Amino acid sequence: MLGDDAELTAAVRAAQDGDETAFRTVYRAVHPRLLGYVRTLVGEPDAEDVTSEAWLQIARDLERFSGDADRFRGWAARIARNRALDHIRMRGRRPATAGDETELAGRPAESDTATEAIESLATDSTLSLIAQLPQDQAEAVVLRVVVGLDAKTAAETLGKRPGAVRTAAHRGLKRLAELLDADAESVGALDAVPQQRGSRTRAVTSAGVTHTRSRTQKDM
Repeated sequence: MLGDDAELTAAVRAAQDGDETAFRTVYRAVHPRLLGYVRTLVGEPDAEDVTSEAWLQIARDLERFSGDADRFRGWAARIARNRALDHIRMRGRRPATAGDETELAGRPAESDTATEAIESLATDSTLSLIAQLPQDQAEAVVLRVVVGLDAKTAAETLGKRPGAVRTAAHRGLKRLAELLDADAESVGALDAVPQQRGSRTRAVTSAGVTHTRSRTQKDM
């Protein structure tokens, strides 16, 4: 994945001129994050197909695109979102959504350590946690943190105000922090349990209650 937006901008422009190698560079830079975004909308089973449809449209309409790397990511995300929503409508489903965030549009988002935490996770682990968020929060978090869009571009993608997207992302990141803490506590609790193949159990006999012990690895 390209870390330099200038390089991605140059690759997009070269791809617009018909450079197939440049288009492959753009694809490698953007596809993993775009796929992650689509997963939050349609789920794992259909994400690859929907994202492939989005890339077909991206390739077809690339000549008409104008802008830098960040605008390209936003443009690609809008195309992917439209394809995902078309897919959802065809299947008769709708993504779960929470309440309207516009009443808090002017409230600035606070810094949150969850951003660093989820960036340190593997993609699949991150997305499995994001999938537990309300849909508006999930989209805002993925577009801001995973796809890497600024608030303005993410808002254009979602058809919302930047403040509403910032608020949804902040709420989503706060909830993710809680999920991460809960997940860490679960792992810690499991690690504290001694690993054994057998445990003491109770068996009821005609003579009353007696105690039996299942065979452990030491007995075998």
